[in-house]
Amino acid sequence: MKAFAGLLDRLVYTPQRNAKLRLMVDYLRATPDPDRGFALAALTDGLAVRLPVRRTIAELMKRRFDAELFRMSRDYVGDTAETVALVWPAPSGGETSGREPLHLRDVAQAIRTMDRSDLAARLEAWLDRLDAVERWALLKLLTGALRVGVSARLAKTAVAELGGRPVSDIEEVWHGLEAPYHGLLAWLEGTGPRPDPAGAPVFRPPMLAHPIEPSEWATLDLAEYAVEWKWDGIRVQLAAGRNEARLYSRTGDDIGHSFPEILAGATEEAVLDGELLVVREGVVAPFNDLQQRLNRRQVTRRMLADFPAHLRLYDALMLEGEDLRPLPLLERRRRLEAWHAHYRPPLTDLSEQVAVADKATLDALWSGTRAAGIEGLMLKRWQSPYIAGRPKGHWLKWKRAPLSIDCVLMYAQRGSGKRSSFYSDYTFGLWTEDPQGQPALVPVGKAYSGYSDAELVRLDRWIRGHTTERFGPVRAVEPGLVLEVLFDAVQRSPRHKSGIAMRFPRIARIRWDKPAAEADRLSSLSNLLSDPG
Repeated sequence: MKAFAGLLDRLVYTPQRNAKLRLMVDYLRATPDPDRGFALAALTDGLAVRLPVRRTIAELMKRRFDAELFRMSRDYVGDTAETVALVWPAPSGGETSGREPLHLRDVAQAIRTMDRSDLAARLEAWLDRLDAVERWALLKLLTGALRVGVSARLAKTAVAELGGRPVSDIEEVWHGLEAPYHGLLAWLEGTGPRPDPAGAPVFRPPMLAHPIEPSEWATLDLAEYAVEWKWDGIRVQLAAGRNEARLYSRTGDDIGHSFPEILAGATEEAVLDGELLVVREGVVAPFNDLQQRLNRRQVTRRMLADFPAHLRLYDALMLEGEDLRPLPLLERRRRLEAWHAHYRPPLTDLSEQVAVADKATLDALWSGTRAAGIEGLMLKRWQSPYIAGRPKGHWLKWKRAPLSIDCVLMYAQRGSGKRSSFYSDYTFGLWTEDPQGQPALVPVGKAYSGYSDAELVRLDRWIRGHTTERFGPVRAVEPGLVLEVLFDAVQRSPRHKSGIAMRFPRIARIRWDKPAAEADRLSSLSNLLSDPG
């Protein structure tokens, strides 16, 4: 546990990507099995903990620490795991140095078999055996919130570097494996065979597009490209084989449990690339409707009926055991059309190929995408093979221009990781009127990106100097700072007080020069709704 805790601690304070990679590769080389495999699972969300950990931590702290003092400490530190690790009372036996070390494998194996009723006693015993950094790492592991600035793909990249292979080789076999990944690590170190995913519904790394650039537009020959609509859903991969089907997000997360009706129709061996949408009577619904289905562990009959899922297919990576990725798009599309016409999988259709005569027509189509509720256009070179990653010169995306509005900062919350000392997550609002007809702000969105580190320091200083109320790690501030916010779309949302939800809000600039009273009104945002009725 000490080595794993040291890794997490160093990752938190290491902002550079390549330095994080080196830390993980060094750990994987130096740490024996199965601990390194379980650490890899923790870094890639592959170590599921289905125990009431947060409630148990709260109950333990009530017994061991003054409740009000703990609340104040938690508010100051901004992170529960770190607070508990720091204030956990020393065991009656004194220092932990003479106690038997706790190994990561002990924890990983225990949480797989442990009964819920045993958690409190086991967790208490573990915490008594560890020092502060180890306690912090243990609690981060158990709550599933590492927040050390490492994505699943970055962890897989470290695994790839361990064996001197491209990360696409790791992703090609990843979903057929389970922690602690003995076979994978043995293959990478040359002591075992490559794990064989043949026929299994495993994730294949997707091919991604580049935003179209002015130089590419100037030399674009439309005859070389297929043109498709860019739909406002989520990119997915449907993989079926060995009497099993899985639905993956573009980053390789298994999301099939949220869309069982899509899996039910996948009965033929294939790996298909497409866009997951909600479609009613042939009409694509706003992204907010699809969002009601995302990240749901259980889906009710009502949800299936109210938000019917649909898969619009773009491409075929494999069909009936044949790998089509080396073939040009023109041939892959022909094979996909024939396969789809033969099997007719339910709740699917093929992405439309848009006929475009010239650039003027293409420009007109792009200009009309927002009014049509479409995210933009895709241009794919007919001769392009299916290449994992984002290769230049093959696929281009032309997203519709973002919308913008001037909002007033209302609340600020502390960030996580290297931002845990700053108020970096911002809730902003627009002007409306209260029941007495007086000006009032109503929240319309939240963002935590779009500003530099220097701007963050200045924002944090302003927030601390203009706080009106505190709610744990959140501060309410005076209505005195305007943020220009970019967003892709706006939809109705009964879950929000304003009745409106922004799609992908991010901060474009901080309007230090603009009086808050001159920020936009809620009606300005309402007028952008695609369904104003």
